[in-house]
Amino acid sequence: MTKSELRKKYKSLRKTLPLSQIDDLSIAIANQTLKLPIWDYSFYHIFLSIEEHKEINTDYILNILAGKDKNIVISKSDFKTTSLINYLLTDSTVIKKNHWNIPEPVDGIAIEDKKIDVVFVPLLAFDKQGNRVGYGKGFYDNFLANCKPETIKIGLSFFDIENEIKGVYKGDIGLDYCVTPNAIYTF
Repeated sequence: MTKSELRKKYKSLRKTLPLSQIDDLSIAIANQTLKLPIWDYSFYHIFLSIEEHKEINTDYILNILAGKDKNIVISKSDFKTTSLINYLLTDSTVIKKNHWNIPEPVDGIAIEDKKIDVVFVPLLAFDKQGNRVGYGKGFYDNFLANCKPETIKIGLSFFDIENEIKGVYKGDIGLDYCVTPNAIYTF
């Protein structure tokens, strides 16, 4: 399937998920992340969930990161440049939803992209080659292109793997892992 077909399919599948199932699946995904060989790093970037889009509830992974005393990095979207501005999440970080209901830090301690070791990547679908389909604006491809080459990229998905995403182009940044409630895929 093409990116646009997959985007439509998985947005529709997400809409059918009851809220109670989203929490159960999100907990299962968080527990799966504990099996990954990623816990010796310092800076972990994670997205804050858009509840209205029935995204994975990343609060459970945030709790794991905090419990392991990791530096947690979250983003603010710049829609003019389709870039992410990254901030360290601290006890004093103020989070507000933007116009598109994305929870974001108001401001804080800026963190350079090159400093980030591990990125948890939002997605709608992924394939056997580690390609992913997001919302189509390119925010994460732009961000990941600015990270150091060894930055570990981990997709999080409620759903299983697709055979192939058609229409992948050279600016698309692939994943190193994708975690679902029942499996960890390595690319």
